[in-house]
Amino acid sequence: MLSIPVNLNLPRTPRIITSLPGTRAQEIIQRDRAVTSPSYTRDYPLVVARGEGCMVEDVDGNVFLDMTAGIAVTATGHAHPEVVKAIQEQSARLLHMSGTDFYYEPMVELAEKLAVRAPFPQPQDNAGFPAKVFFSNSGAESNEGAIKLARYYTKRSLIVAFLGAFHGRTYGAMSLTGSKVVQRANFGPLVPGVTHIPYGTHASLDYLEKQLFTTTLPPQEVAAIVVEPIQGEGGYIVPEDGFLKRIREICDRHGILMVVDEVQAGMGRTGRLFAIEHWGVMPDIITTAKGIASGLPLGAILARPELMTWPPGSHATTFGGNPVACAAGIATLELLENGLMTNATQMGELLQTGLTELHHKFTRVSPPRGKGLMVAVDLLDEAGNLDKKLRDRIIQESFLQGLLLLGCGKAAIRFCPPLIIDTDQIQTALQILSNILTQ
Repeated sequence: MLSIPVNLNLPRTPRIITSLPGTRAQEIIQRDRAVTSPSYTRDYPLVVARGEGCMVEDVDGNVFLDMTAGIAVTATGHAHPEVVKAIQEQSARLLHMSGTDFYYEPMVELAEKLAVRAPFPQPQDNAGFPAKVFFSNSGAESNEGAIKLARYYTKRSLIVAFLGAFHGRTYGAMSLTGSKVVQRANFGPLVPGVTHIPYGTHASLDYLEKQLFTTTLPPQEVAAIVVEPIQGEGGYIVPEDGFLKRIREICDRHGILMVVDEVQAGMGRTGRLFAIEHWGVMPDIITTAKGIASGLPLGAILARPELMTWPPGSHATTFGGNPVACAAGIATLELLENGLMTNATQMGELLQTGLTELHHKFTRVSPPRGKGLMVAVDLLDEAGNLDKKLRDRIIQESFLQGLLLLGCGKAAIRFCPPLIIDTDQIQTALQILSNILTQ
């Protein structure tokens, strides 16, 4: 059964009652500018006061339909009562004790639930779990740890990553990232040993095997190939058929670890717990975060047990696996499996159908791509080229009409709403977009 929050006070459609931003929002934005880092990217002047389900209300009482989910984070919707209950109950018992030095059951329980669901080979004797889990605070931290684990286990130093990829902004993760030059400019030198190739095509893998592996990149020195099953920040790009399977084959041939970054695509967003499951490929290491705890800071590294051989003290964290975040993760996982992943599949099909209709009606909208509720369209100019300015204008106008959207890639609008979204809300979003495109 789909678990839907009850006793919602917010309307289920947008309600704009002031100019945007409103008076109170303007005041807070001015305060923010005086004290916060200019490195934050704010797409439009939204100042949120509260959220319920797929709706958020700003500090001036305007209500918006949220198709961003806090960048694919609030998987179960804003303030899902079952997640809130789990957080409240755990907070009353234990806020923090550091899983690096001590034990507490929520951390063990969530690790068990993730490990048994990991798309890794089952142990031959059917005893034990197919994965071991390290908890972090974020996707970037998970990817940092995956780099360390891959290098530690293989005793190799080189890594292959992809252009368009986003793995985080800390130094190791940033060295893997190939999304935007602003994320790397003036921060060098980065972590050495990372080679980037184009994403998603067999031509790219031909280049890797026939050119790089025979000239400048010794495969026997490559520790890992790090890949997103669907590129997130790079544009919600779905790879060619067989691409991920072929990476698995390349890794097997050369003793390389296949590391799959599920930070944005994972935790039910595509209709499967992990997006890699759509292709039936078993990686060696999975990194995840974002939707894992419905908004609380939590990330995880899942690895085949024989790989997680690093000794005590070699990798640790003070806050990763916090008991309150783990309690939220347990509640989130239960909700995902009790209807939300199914809803993601069904609503994703409805969304893609509606976006396909917009494509047929408006030539400057590309056909949609993606899986589940990880969907995007590109905006095009009259000659059929990517049009970033048009994309940005549409996102701004959507905000003014009560619809929250985000861009990705060069000119794409991404749709990554809470997995609790319903048919009426999908249709509302599509109608707002249609009205804007008509104008």
